[in-house]
Amino acid sequence: MLVYVIETLVKILLVVLIFSALGGFTTYIERKVLAFFQRRLGPTMVGPFGVLQILADGIKLFTKEDIVPSGANPIIFRIAPAITAATAFIAMAPIPFFPEFEVFGMTIQPIISDINVGILFVLGVGAAGLYGPLLGGISANSKYSLLGAARATIQLLSFEVVSGLSLLAPIMLVGSLSLIDINNYQGGGIGNWLIFSQPLAFLLFLIAGYAELNRTPFDLLEHEAEIVAGYATEYSGMRWGMFFIGEYANMIALSFIVSLLFLGGFNPLWFIPGGIAIILKVMFFIFLFMWARAAYPHIRPDQLMGLCWRVLFPLALLNVLITGFVVLGGGL
Repeated sequence: MLVYVIETLVKILLVVLIFSALGGFTTYIERKVLAFFQRRLGPTMVGPFGVLQILADGIKLFTKEDIVPSGANPIIFRIAPAITAATAFIAMAPIPFFPEFEVFGMTIQPIISDINVGILFVLGVGAAGLYGPLLGGISANSKYSLLGAARATIQLLSFEVVSGLSLLAPIMLVGSLSLIDINNYQGGGIGNWLIFSQPLAFLLFLIAGYAELNRTPFDLLEHEAEIVAGYATEYSGMRWGMFFIGEYANMIALSFIVSLLFLGGFNPLWFIPGGIAIILKVMFFIFLFMWARAAYPHIRPDQLMGLCWRVLFPLALLNVLITGFVVLGGGL
């Protein structure tokens, strides 16, 4: 029992440290990728190829003054960024990042907790993450933050419905909510990947993920085209940074989840070992996030809500209905 507790605590510490570092490094990669697409240089001055820009940004965030606006609720204002960051890391608990391996004769499972409702846990904790922007905007005593928080809540709740419905069809085929079971279901080669039997579910889940993570072209919660920064308008320093650490950690986690759900997860790919295969898939999706940001303009809030309720929601229901008929037909 003691060994299990120590192993779990070590895994939690590693996940928090590694994904926090990866979140910071991803900001550097994104700036470089966007600069390449837009014919700019990106970070170049701090360190070789500007790679130490991450360190410079970290020093700036940690040393900037932490301001709490007059009239704000100081307790809730301070807690809100921690909610966003914490839910991003908690949602990673049932994600199997790699296949199990041995170290000094001891079998290591790279997952914090293999629960049988893994994908449901991820969706539930991810939905709880909207309390960060909501409480941050409400507690700031600013009409701009309040409007940003209201817009964030509407957007996140709307697309939670689409993401949940889009996953019903693949779950019906697999018959399990465990991410390990879903990964194992796709073993045996590319032909068994769920993206081929559920292409519509893949597309719907990916679009909903972009919207829930506040990524272009759906970054209506806060984006650089506005004078004010939505729910984060009154935040500064590391509390502002915690919102975006949560965003980038969620982006990496979503890339793992999409890879596990639809692209064969950590099953071996031809001659490529499973651990390397899933890293390549995750890197592709992270690049896709950045590519979309460089290529597409922002859309209006009414267009976003129309897309959600008039297009994606009916398509998700239709996909569940068709899959139900197929599963029932196969069972008969």
